[in-house]
Amino acid sequence: MLFRSLPENTALWQNIRLEEGQRLAPQLGAGVTVAVLDTGLDLQHPAFDGALSAPSTWRDFYDGDADPQEAGAYGTGAYGHGTNVAGITLQIAPAAKIMPLRVLGPDGSGDVVMVAQAIDWAVAKGAQVINLSLGSIEPSKVVQGALKRAADRGVLVVSSAGNDNRNKITYPASAADQKDLELTAVSVGSVDLHGVKSSFSNYASNLEMVAPGENVYAPAPEGRMAAWSGTSMAAPMVSGGLALALGAGADRRSLAGLITSTAGNVYGNQANDAFRGKLGEQGRLDLAQFLSSALK
Repeated sequence: MLFRSLPENTALWQNIRLEEGQRLAPQLGAGVTVAVLDTGLDLQHPAFDGALSAPSTWRDFYDGDADPQEAGAYGTGAYGHGTNVAGITLQIAPAAKIMPLRVLGPDGSGDVVMVAQAIDWAVAKGAQVINLSLGSIEPSKVVQGALKRAADRGVLVVSSAGNDNRNKITYPASAADQKDLELTAVSVGSVDLHGVKSSFSNYASNLEMVAPGENVYAPAPEGRMAAWSGTSMAAPMVSGGLALALGAGADRRSLAGLITSTAGNVYGNQANDAFRGKLGEQGRLDLAQFLSSALK
């Protein structure tokens, strides 16, 4: 059963021109696997029925087993974060498969070694896109090595920019524009429906693009639905967009550059004057423009 878009997100999807994008890529991400490295998933949620990769590709690096099920108490900490992120990805690319990889605990904490291991695992198990709605203040050599290995295999990696309203984006988003990663990595911040920088979103001259990350409705643990806000919610919109393009046969080598260069300009809004040049080259995700360029 394909995940069906939620009416609560209608304005969001109009904002990034999702309907036009899906018409341009009617395969809807079929044949593409997106690895979600996060707090795990509610694996039994109806939204993921038929939408997950083979169980042999699942892994819980946090607990060291093969069951990446969300753990925690509803309404506490980061419990539900991974379920939401995966659900957003599927609203963009309903026919893609999600590879659930748990690297964060219910409080949102994790270890860089786990993240690096999960990146390598995702690549080895056939993921074409990796979503990293997570970040750290400091760079990590072990994660950097895994990102480089992913880049060498042509795997696309999308990272969120962080939620501290700082003029500095978190790692690994901050590495996306580095020479050895720039063809495969994308960093994503958040704006509201008017294209104004979200009050929480980090920003920087090396941030590559933004997407609407406020009040995004998606699956939640225990079969629920809920709205979350954060750059973590903006990133899977980009991951889903890349899955749409890959499913339609686009050349993956061009996609990281195209999804940023075809973004809509957010600098015409005076509310963003203080952030000029720090919300991406152009700004907000535009799936119709991206896919029309990627599928020429």
